[in-house]
Amino acid sequence: MIFILLSSILMIPVLAGWGKLMDLISGELIQGISGKILSGILGISLVWTVISFFTPLTIYIEIPTLLLGLFSFFKNKLHQEFYRFSKKNYYLGGFASFIIVLGGSYYPYILDHFGYYIPTIKWITEYGLIKGISNLDLTLGQMSVWHIFQAGFSNFSDPFLRMNTILLIIYSIYSIEKKNWIHFCFLPVLLLFSQSPSPDLPVMIFSLIILNEIITGNKNILLLFAFSVFVFTIKPTMIWLPILVFLCSLFIFKSNFKKLLLGAGILLLFFIKNMWTFGYPIFPVAIGDWGLSWKPNPEVLKISSQYAILKTYDMQYSYEEIQQFSVYEYIKNWFFLEGIKSVINILFILSLIVFSVFACIKKRKLITLICISLLIKSVLILFFSAQYRFFIDVFFVIFFVMCYEYFNKRKSIIVFSVFSVFIISIISFPNLIQKYIPSFRPGNFMVGFEKEQLYQPSTYEYHQFDNYKVGNLKFNVSKDYPYSFDTPLPSISPSYINDDNKAGIFPQLIDKKDIRKGFIWKRMNSDEKKEAEKVINNIENTDK
Repeated sequence: MIFILLSSILMIPVLAGWGKLMDLISGELIQGISGKILSGILGISLVWTVISFFTPLTIYIEIPTLLLGLFSFFKNKLHQEFYRFSKKNYYLGGFASFIIVLGGSYYPYILDHFGYYIPTIKWITEYGLIKGISNLDLTLGQMSVWHIFQAGFSNFSDPFLRMNTILLIIYSIYSIEKKNWIHFCFLPVLLLFSQSPSPDLPVMIFSLIILNEIITGNKNILLLFAFSVFVFTIKPTMIWLPILVFLCSLFIFKSNFKKLLLGAGILLLFFIKNMWTFGYPIFPVAIGDWGLSWKPNPEVLKISSQYAILKTYDMQYSYEEIQQFSVYEYIKNWFFLEGIKSVINILFILSLIVFSVFACIKKRKLITLICISLLIKSVLILFFSAQYRFFIDVFFVIFFVMCYEYFNKRKSIIVFSVFSVFIISIISFPNLIQKYIPSFRPGNFMVGFEKEQLYQPSTYEYHQFDNYKVGNLKFNVSKDYPYSFDTPLPSISPSYINDDNKAGIFPQLIDKKDIRKGFIWKRMNSDEKKEAEKVINNIENTDK
């Protein structure tokens, strides 16, 4: 906890300083210190995304970034912004920060932390953005902009990767500064995402802030649209947000298309980044084929697509069974999955119906546009892969819009206090959720409270791996564990080795002397097939 607190004391001024620099270039997104911090996050993320094409984000990138941000913070006397807070709000901010830092100090338990988040950040800090990295491990082709942002601060400022915890503190500052107290109602649930560098937390926070700015009359379409596209680049399932801002600019603010150019530029950078790492403009969809030599093998993409369908039904049916479903069975079986997923799916559809009726009753243009945007996103999610983690933000938005005028300061603080105690109790004593909600799988990986986290956040170490070679690629595989979160690079997850072997291919270095030149896939000859089989047999024997 102490380390996270010190890290936040450093990071908040740095981000605010960068935000002031951004304001001088593009104007002010949101008034106040929280607005400058958000602008700083946007600016640093974009700058580092460009830099990471050419060099890894090492401490030699981080230190100048820190110094420039601190210089701008003190030169422009941004610390005076905090003087606007009343004594009561300082107490509230301190209380909220204590709860947030405590929640962020627990062990990470989201499985993507080990198989996706940490490996992605390791690659960016050690090598930068690598051409065709998805050929090595398909998941790495995402290279979220949020992970680029986190990688840059992981050398010195945030080595335990608790930037999400710091972001929650920033979110509480925004709520206090703007006196929009309903945001405090979301903080307890968001604590569940604070231990990992999950992109889910920033996109939910940023979307609620942008939504709040639109509702309260912010008409800066240039930066609102740019920031909404930035949210989309972090997680493309947030497509409803740029759609909403675009529709507002068209039907409410009557803006000209010139104000969309900055957002279009960010979107172009996103497409270029994806094509560099994945081979197509939007991960993991194989649409927009430019014929790039490093794009993934079609068979591997097919396996990935099939897996997404299996995840839609929570792995409770085989792919062959799902393919034989009638339209009625597709819907019925999704609604009536075993466990908590069924409840979430039913609530999702009911929420959309209730919100659509609410929009019709209110007959307000903005609410109607929000509803249309959410429906577009929901249809796309249901079509591609209807996993609850892709539409959880819809619950937040619907609650926010429908309850916006109900939650004053007193009610919001009561909700925050009660549910924070509840959430902290769950992650402190995970046996409760493991016993009563066994279908909530992440609960099985919660550890509970340890006294060491009072001074530094809890993290895992494994450091067990084997070395292999197939063709010109030397790589490492975690021993007796499915993920490679602390395995030296280049590393491959065992599941992707099996997928490649089924497809008769294997990743190879474009230049065997330089990993930074990237990866392609290559059909294996007889010798390489034998090498791959030895790897698979050794992994299977080790697992036994």
